[in-house]
Amino acid sequence: MRGKSLFGVTIELARDLRHSFRGSFQARAVAGAVVTEMRASSYRVNRTEADIARIAGDSLCIGLQVRGSGFLHAGKNQVHAVGGGDITINYSDLPYDAIPGNEADFHYRMLKIPVDYEVMLGQATDDLFATRYAENNSFSLPFRALFNALNADPGRLIDPARDVTHIARLAMTARGRLSPAMPEVRAALRTGLCYAAQDIMIRKKSRQNLTPAAVARELGISLRQLHVVFEGAELSFSRTLSSMRIEEAKRLLLAFPALPVTQIAYGCGFDSLATFYRVFAGTYGMTPGDARAADMPPA
Repeated sequence: MRGKSLFGVTIELARDLRHSFRGSFQARAVAGAVVTEMRASSYRVNRTEADIARIAGDSLCIGLQVRGSGFLHAGKNQVHAVGGGDITINYSDLPYDAIPGNEADFHYRMLKIPVDYEVMLGQATDDLFATRYAENNSFSLPFRALFNALNADPGRLIDPARDVTHIARLAMTARGRLSPAMPEVRAALRTGLCYAAQDIMIRKKSRQNLTPAAVARELGISLRQLHVVFEGAELSFSRTLSSMRIEEAKRLLLAFPALPVTQIAYGCGFDSLATFYRVFAGTYGMTPGDARAADMPPA
């Protein structure tokens, strides 16, 4: 079976697999960009010259193969093996052919950013054939963290328009169109590092010994650099961590009414009950006991 969809691609699916095909597609706008996520049975997909003429995109595309594998045939006889965790970067209006591997299904995310002269800092994108991104440790962490943040809960984004601009510039840097030394690229890296730091804090917020120095070490940057990274965030490192902990504490208070307040406070990373009560009251305007009482149904 061959079919053309509204997405400007041609799909191919063997006839004997048509009845077992399953798929879901979600899309939402983020500051002019489009975030998409697809889970589906494996199929071959290509974007032909006819598809491009039918539906042009004029966009920079950053894709993440969450699960599944295959081969990506792009321009100039380039063939890339793509597997779970790999990122691809390309211009939307160039042909490609993606052939799935042996997996029965796949999971894919993509960020599509309209080409903008100012955002791309005057550099061309229309010759960027689809290419798998070659990992670079110092660059990959902030790049992936920013990509993941844009694909996650929109409420988490610090500044959506800025974040979209910054991920575009990081993608252009990854493809060699911008220099990592440019001030605009360094600013984009700081944004990515801020989200990477937050990822660590989310995972380890229950640890009382989670210090700025510990997070900086995990990121591979200095303590001074970490504080500079948080200058672009709404809150400092300490206030961000405190906010994460108190939010989790409130969730546990309401979800588990029989759980002692002391156990929740220390389990969420607070080093004293006094600090916990002070932060809770400052955040919610009530005590933990009052919060539980307000959440309970009337007798």
